[in-house]
Amino acid sequence: MEISALTRSVVKRNHAIISPDGYINSRVPGWDNCTVNVIINEQMGANLCQTLITLNENSRLTGTTKASQLFFYIINGKCTATVNGEEKTLTTGQFVYIPIGKAYTFDKPEAGTQLLTFHKVYEKLDGYDVPPVLFGDAANVAGPMYLEDPSLRLQVLLPDELSFDMAVNIFTYDPGGHLPLVETHIMEHGLIYLQGQGVYMLDQQWYPIKKGDSIWMAPYCQQWFTAMGKEPAVYIYYKNVNRFPTSV
Repeated sequence: MEISALTRSVVKRNHAIISPDGYINSRVPGWDNCTVNVIINEQMGANLCQTLITLNENSRLTGTTKASQLFFYIINGKCTATVNGEEKTLTTGQFVYIPIGKAYTFDKPEAGTQLLTFHKVYEKLDGYDVPPVLFGDAANVAGPMYLEDPSLRLQVLLPDELSFDMAVNIFTYDPGGHLPLVETHIMEHGLIYLQGQGVYMLDQQWYPIKKGDSIWMAPYCQQWFTAMGKEPAVYIYYKNVNRFPTSV
């Protein structure tokens, strides 16, 4: 018999590992006939929200962005997205960025479709317009090697422009690939593993990680990862960028 008190999930002051064994569903107004798991949220001390949404054939998501911008990524499956009057069919690996003040609908899904979302309160920069709605496909985004290491590849999904105050990237590590240093920085991360496994070091603590796991890293949480196993490890992650480092 499986012991129900065992989990790989950990929630600390400046980081968290959230594995699927501890998911509890949430009801989100406007997101109907679907399963919503709130993975990362302000309640844990984060400055972002990350959710995982599982759709059935009757699911329908509707809303209008207000203070927070929204990024949707199709982990698997297919659905129709209508944003600011523009309609597109999205399949695995495709995404849409929704800026503030835009209406959206997701419907006509295949049963079992999974959507990842990142939410961040938008910080407008003087002299720059709010970014437009952006549809994209990770399959069409180049993945050059990272820091001249051919075992690491980084895809940048959103434009590197000052109008954007968030970035969403996909990081791929070949087996044995690892970060070349322990990162210690101001940027906050939320991520989910799309493939593979490995070991993550967070704040000098070591965690086994595999497909389906999510991680929150607060600013200045020390971080390092190595991929293990027989296939590449792949995760999609959020970070805050392009704004002055203090609000004072």
